[in-house]
Amino acid sequence: MKFQRSGEQLGGTYETQPSSESLITRDFFSGSDHSFLPGKLDQKLDTGNIEEAELSLRESGVLNYEEARALLGRYEYQKGNLVAALHVFEGIDIGAVTPKIKIALSKNRERRKKHSHNHGEPEMSIHSVGLLFEALFLKAKSLQALERFKEAAQSCKVIMDIVESSLPEGLPDNFGAECKLQETVSKAVELLPELWKLADCPREATLSYRRALLHKWNLDPGTIAKIQKEFVVFLLYSGGEVMPPNLRSQMDGSFVPGNNIEEAILLLMILLRKVTLNRIEWDPSILDHLSFALSVSGDLSSLANHLEELLPGTLHRSERFHDLALCNYGAGKDLVALDLLRKLLTGRERPEHVPGLLMASKICCENPSLAEEGVSFSQRALESLDGRCKQLENVAKFYLGVSSSAHSKLAVSDFEKFKRQSEALQALETAGRTTGMRDPLVLYHLSLEYAEQRKLNDALYYAKCVVKLEGGSNVKGWLLLARILSAQKQFLEAESIINAALDQTGKWDQGDLLRTKAKIQIALGQLKNAIETYTQLLAVLQIQSKSFGSWKKLYKGNRDRARNLEVEIWHDLAHVYISLSQWHDAEACLSKSKAIKPYSASRCHALGIMYEAKGLYKESLKAFRDALDIDPGHVRSLISTAEVLRHCSNKSNPAVRTFLTDALRHDRLNASAWYNLGLFHKAEGKISSLVEATECFQAAHSLEESTPLEPFR
Repeated sequence: MKFQRSGEQLGGTYETQPSSESLITRDFFSGSDHSFLPGKLDQKLDTGNIEEAELSLRESGVLNYEEARALLGRYEYQKGNLVAALHVFEGIDIGAVTPKIKIALSKNRERRKKHSHNHGEPEMSIHSVGLLFEALFLKAKSLQALERFKEAAQSCKVIMDIVESSLPEGLPDNFGAECKLQETVSKAVELLPELWKLADCPREATLSYRRALLHKWNLDPGTIAKIQKEFVVFLLYSGGEVMPPNLRSQMDGSFVPGNNIEEAILLLMILLRKVTLNRIEWDPSILDHLSFALSVSGDLSSLANHLEELLPGTLHRSERFHDLALCNYGAGKDLVALDLLRKLLTGRERPEHVPGLLMASKICCENPSLAEEGVSFSQRALESLDGRCKQLENVAKFYLGVSSSAHSKLAVSDFEKFKRQSEALQALETAGRTTGMRDPLVLYHLSLEYAEQRKLNDALYYAKCVVKLEGGSNVKGWLLLARILSAQKQFLEAESIINAALDQTGKWDQGDLLRTKAKIQIALGQLKNAIETYTQLLAVLQIQSKSFGSWKKLYKGNRDRARNLEVEIWHDLAHVYISLSQWHDAEACLSKSKAIKPYSASRCHALGIMYEAKGLYKESLKAFRDALDIDPGHVRSLISTAEVLRHCSNKSNPAVRTFLTDALRHDRLNASAWYNLGLFHKAEGKISSLVEATECFQAAHSLEESTPLEPFR
């Protein structure tokens, strides 16, 4: 029973009894004296006397020695006697008959090509070639079953070597169909890469795949597609980088892949083209592998283009909308992705599509102007889930909390703002509890929300939890912890946190850490140390820009952020030099900033501060005005304008109040704005104004005690 099952598994499409349709088998069993009928052969084989059976076949005059062994080995293989079959196959001296096989293949091709009617038989018939090739293939299958993979691959490779050297232009159509020669060659071509993979020979496997796809083996489209998909899987997930192809005959200007990912993408694009042309059936795994490959390469826009090119009906409309949204979101086109999700989530499509609702919530909570819509999407996701999946409900609660927090900043009244902040905190606390306070992302935003509501002790506790859970691997956790400590005026402890973070992170991730460290050094009065830190940071950014020059696609998403960071560093340095009255150095920094970003509200503000420090108030006001022309909501410029106006004109100038109230409209927690507004009310001299001034000073004092050196978010 074991042998029978083994034969069924290993025999593939081969029959378990000699096929009456095979001409070779029919010739053999129609030999003289009928001494080799199946029943009599079974009786001899059952006795185990293989040598005697071979001798009888040789003496019959029907088959030669190699052909007899090939036929007998096939019979043993079909019975499941793999060791016996292998013993028979190993007796075939394939090297001795290879020249005859090559002559037979070459002459058969020429005869077919010239349509010759010459009836002179070659030294070996094409039927004999088919029988010997089948023997080599079954030998490989037997060795594979016995886990002798390298030997199996060598046996399989012999078939391909002989065919390729005999027919360098490829196999003609219907070549050897009458004796299963084409079928055997096709199976060998398909099996060889698998054998090399089992033998842990990735180089040979790669060469076999390329050989199978580049040489004309006359394979059917389905087999070619199967080999291409298997090669894609090997390229993407084998865990090693294979050698790039060396295509000697490619057309001028044609694309030659340089690594695994590029070669896999090329094959997948070919497969998609075949699907579009209806040459092969649609296979969803093609799109799955292409999604992975293009995601790794950072080219999701290309994936979106391929999705759009798929024929209608290949993907369901809702699935297409969702996949296109994912691609555009990954490519940084958030608003395009959101528009696609809005179409998906309409009444005529799938308004309760939970993945789409969650993704739309995620996009909205990352954009403050879309916060209200994000709250709506999150609530719809919770309603659609209706308690069916706690994990997804936690995600929806998290997005609801983040969106509510962003939405609170758009509130007009203090009551509405407090209400939305409470809803945000409640949603985030629920998400934190249901995840056992083990999700770093949830705890990070919970800490952030507590910090922005100035509940610093709770914020500090959760920030420490985040750093502990992530093992210090995330820069954002370190930064938030240091900024909370700076808000508590624990500058030395904040600096030690930054130093610990710098020790545990790579050079490329140290930009924000170094900037925060410089801000702490300024707060401690260590201006020279701060200048050295800023210089170190600028050097890191310069090396980064050069190092990522050849990785433009990967670096493109961070390029603008790095550019903005460099601009702000030059501005920070300018402020340090202004405080030291080193005007030339301050001007040099602002000049560097202007070369990178000609129009910057921060640069105009720094220039105005420098003019103000020099006593040039008219030039200072012009610089602040330029800053507000670029960004009407630039809070520091609004406050600085009010300060200069109060200094240069009547201290109760109504314009001063206008600028300060506008600043507070954009940032209600700005201590400097409240302080200057208190000075304005005090200058009015009225009793009611003094009361208002007192309230402003109290607010300024309270906020100053809890204001971080850099914004928490």
